[in-house]
Amino acid sequence: MELHVRYEGDDDPDKCSARKLARFDLADLHRSPRATPAGIVLDPHADRALSPTDADGGAATDRLIALDCSWETAEAEAFRLDGPHRSLPFLVAANPVNYGTPFQLTTVEAFAGALCILGHRDHAETVLSKFRWGHTFLELNDEPLRRYADCTDSTDVLDVQDDYLEA
Repeated sequence: MELHVRYEGDDDPDKCSARKLARFDLADLHRSPRATPAGIVLDPHADRALSPTDADGGAATDRLIALDCSWETAEAEAFRLDGPHRSLPFLVAANPVNYGTPFQLTTVEAFAGALCILGHRDHAETVLSKFRWGHTFLELNDEPLRRYADCTDSTDVLDVQDDYLEA
């Protein structure tokens, strides 16, 4: 699965997980929305949750697209990218800045979570291996990621998410 990043460049370049993925040729950075190819857009403002069925939607679903920007500028209009928009369900950050905070994922954590849900756990392990804390993301989220990957559709994913939010 190809990983593409619409790169805003408004965060600390030394802590930018998208730039690090690009340095290792694990993701392609795009500075303009027009240059960003169509794919499954990881969008926290999306109405539907990502589910394993999203991998069955045709050619554009062999790509994951993330927007890399500061959390302060991550407004809905910034996500105007081509492709089906999907939100990630409840996952906890493992990165040093937001450790233990739900939904405050770095770009690599968002990619890894999506890859696991779509059935590409080995690919998720590969991208996370470039970060000292990468394995911690999979350890913290092991159970929910496995449960999300076993879901049949977005509704099931939301039911699993509700189990974690109610606990």
